[in-house]
Amino acid sequence: MIKFRKGKTYSMRSICDYDCVWNITIICRTAKTVTLKGDGLQGVKRCRISEWEGVEQCRPLGNYSMAPALNADREVES
Repeated sequence: MIKFRKGKTYSMRSICDYDCVWNITIICRTAKTVTLKGDGLQGVKRCRISEWEGVEQCRPLGNYSMAPALNADREVES
């Protein structure tokens, strides 16, 4: 399984606008949650981790039909 790693930055795209990209950094993680900081978030946010086809994911902007998902396989190169 591909997992989120502390200190790494991941990106996610808007479903409606391909040019809209958020970069989110993992501040801390436990077995079931990640603490995030980055674009589009007001301050620090804690999200529960779910798994989809062997890749961890979370939804930092909410859980609705068009909500973007932050996936652990989309790490930003530093």
